[in-house]
Amino acid sequence: MMLKSFVSLTVLGLANLAPSLAFPQYGSLAGLSAREWDELVPRLNQVNPPNPPAPLKYNGTKLVHDRAHPFRAPKQDDIRGPCPGLNTLANHGYLPHNGVASPSQIVDAVQEGFNMEHDTAVFVTYAAHLVDGNLVTDLLSIGGKTRKTGPDPPAPAIVGGLNTHAVFEGDASMTRADFNFGDNHSFNQTLFDQFVDYSNRFGGGFYNYTVAAELRFQRIQESIATNPQFSFISPRFFTAYAESTFPVNFFVDGRSAEKKLDMQTATLFFRDGKYPEDFHRASQPSSTEGIDIVASAHPIAPGENRDGKINNYVPDPTSADFSTFCLLYTNFVNQTIGGLYPNPTGVLRRNLAKNLRFFYSGIATAGCEELFPYGQV
Repeated sequence: MMLKSFVSLTVLGLANLAPSLAFPQYGSLAGLSAREWDELVPRLNQVNPPNPPAPLKYNGTKLVHDRAHPFRAPKQDDIRGPCPGLNTLANHGYLPHNGVASPSQIVDAVQEGFNMEHDTAVFVTYAAHLVDGNLVTDLLSIGGKTRKTGPDPPAPAIVGGLNTHAVFEGDASMTRADFNFGDNHSFNQTLFDQFVDYSNRFGGGFYNYTVAAELRFQRIQESIATNPQFSFISPRFFTAYAESTFPVNFFVDGRSAEKKLDMQTATLFFRDGKYPEDFHRASQPSSTEGIDIVASAHPIAPGENRDGKINNYVPDPTSADFSTFCLLYTNFVNQTIGGLYPNPTGVLRRNLAKNLRFFYSGIATAGCEELFPYGQV
């Protein structure tokens, strides 16, 4: 289906980045020498990753802010990141409160807590884990780098978490500042005030797909005008449009027939990472419904500000866009993952093979040829 293709593209856009561009801040476990790796592996809690969780048995709406999942504010050492949905799930106990989770825990949480469609949950989660997680310990930080995912590999290798710039986190966020301005993961009140303003101007006080389209275009234009390092190529090109639909699809109470988000509820999710009282999840498994409305309202080609200059946006014909699919999967596996892990051995190779299989299972019906760069297990 077209909408499911859009979902897949939001993650498959990772394929278009060379490893050096996809990981400007962090290396990977594959950066270790054979000797360093042999010394490190025995100190890690080696996990044989289990199969992804199954779809929900009951996938209708239900109360999710219940007695078993009260709000608990994060403590000083708890990790939170750029995604208000994951922050909320951690604050309500659907994810570990410390902000470090296994892919299986994340798939379960986004299904149970928001009713995210199963294939989307699997595909997005394992893509994130492959590029940002610790593949030996099977742990991923929903925010920044932390030793909680396991012992740090020797420099320059490090497990970066979801705060890693230019992978899932990216420029022109609705409520987070661009990486070039410093803090790219904390709630930004000025940007949220604009979110409210656009909801008033274009949505009668509510955030809907129309507001999403206008605000998405505005944030792109603002970054072009103010951020000399602005980049809007794959994967950010896709995830930006996807994230614009999420507040409508996941933050609106599932008992409501209207696809519009009120500002009080928006404040709780974006600022506080908190469910409203008596909140019920989406009424059916949901994904990026509405992304076609958002993307088509103000079409713009993938590109970036060139030469470190503002207002110098140049389309990048080498970046993926919405017109390709299986090639993106192929490049993600062969270039992005292959570049990060060129010669893995032992448990790392086994876990790469398994996680790539899980990753592919999210698009198994799309007709793409599955690749096995590390063999089959």
